[in-house]
Amino acid sequence: MATAVKSRPATKKRPARNITGAGKRQAARKDLAASYNEFKEFEGHQYSGMEVGRSHSWYYDKGDWKETKITPDLWEISYAVTKRRKGHAPEGSGVPIGTGYHWYIMAHQNVTKLNANDYTTSMTGIKYKLAHKRAGKDTWNTTTKTQRKHLVEFLKGMIRQLDQEPIPINIEHKGKVYKGEALPLMATCREGVCNELDVSLNDDYLGIIHCTKSGWKMKYVKDQKLVDAIGGVIADWYE
Repeated sequence: MATAVKSRPATKKRPARNITGAGKRQAARKDLAASYNEFKEFEGHQYSGMEVGRSHSWYYDKGDWKETKITPDLWEISYAVTKRRKGHAPEGSGVPIGTGYHWYIMAHQNVTKLNANDYTTSMTGIKYKLAHKRAGKDTWNTTTKTQRKHLVEFLKGMIRQLDQEPIPINIEHKGKVYKGEALPLMATCREGVCNELDVSLNDDYLGIIHCTKSGWKMKYVKDQKLVDAIGGVIADWYE
């Protein structure tokens, strides 16, 4: 039996402080830094760093993308670039300089050829942390064998997710018919309730839709009324 989609519970707010102007801004930066570094809990496990549900925005410098064709449908790729934060990190927050991360990325890359030498390119997907290396150390926190074990578990979970029965989407918006599906992200489901789903319409992958306290959100779909229509179908499905 399907269960209802509901938003995450509100996080506990910090007490208000009687400060203004520069002091208020400084206190806000200190609060952000403290929030980043303090221990948090997720599914019974402690973690530190950015709180689950928050977002970063980055700019990427001119990068070096290389690819080699292995089979008719399989390519080896490599990409090297410096990424720069949009804005500035709160003072005192974040990991020390020299910290390293090993991520595994799964993403949809959609491209359209513009001319002989140019393509539009967009990527949407997820990344999963396999390991990290503390500043000043030469070793990772887990061995290659353990990283491979975690990656196998992650990929098996992705296969189970893809094998689920998706929620069918069939709507008309601004005179255009949209048909597709919404696939719940299993990692975001708690006690049968899923707040994030992968959405594809008319054979185009649109990204993840989020059920939030303020309504349905999609980061890469600008038409909020279309997002609301998709969310409405999902909500009706779960009722």
